Amino acid sequence: MRVPRADGAPVTVSAEGLPPWLAPVAEAVRTVRPEELSRFLPPPSGGRQSAVLILFGEGAAGPELLLMERASSLRTHAGQPSFPGGALDPEDGDPQGEGPLRAALREAQEETGLDPAGVQVFGVLPRLYIPVSGFVVTPVLGWWREPTPVAAVDAGETARVFTVSVAELADPAHRGTALHPSGYRGPCFQARGALVWGFTAGVIDRILHFAGWERPWDTERGIPLDWHA
Repeated sequence: MRVPRADGAPVTVSAEGLPPWLAPVAEAVRTVRPEELSRFLPPPSGGRQSAVLILFGEGAAGPELLLMERASSLRTHAGQPSFPGGALDPEDGDPQGEGPLRAALREAQEETGLDPAGVQVFGVLPRLYIPVSGFVVTPVLGWWREPTPVAAVDAGETARVFTVSVAELADPAHRGTALHPSGYRGPCFQARGALVWGFTAGVIDRILHFAGWERPWDTERGIPLDWHA
């Protein structure tokens, strides 16, 4: 499928030419079912359509993911690490077609300054749901074929942009179960001085599992949300 990229050029959704280590992720994208990713699935109707870019690169420590930390001044998800992404705009197009692809690349460019021309989109995961915000989220997976410098574009929205290695995320010493005052419990990761939890951590947890990168970890190790390195 070819869709207009955020910069107006076409992009091909293809797994061709990916590095060998991404092969299990690409395979999982083709076979995973929504209920294998989350118990929160989109309602039959309604919800605000959005998309995130799950961008894999290759750094000094091997495979890595691009994340950002939202500004502490935001009304929702303040200070929380996440994938780049956001709600679809009308110009993004059909939410059931190319809209999420356009939105994921556009939002990533607006938030981190990356050049979409260097991103190869190789798959799309099933839509998931975030009940607390009502977002219906399409996870778009990309290979950072030609990395470009990234940084927080708007300090009012983003505190920082950073990469974290898959090895660090899979390290049992960096894993635990997030403990929310509401009673919510879910996987979390201590990464680059931040606690990754919620929707983002849930997706990372499932990617590690289905890609075969997961290592046994202590699911009883509780970590409060105010944890800091």
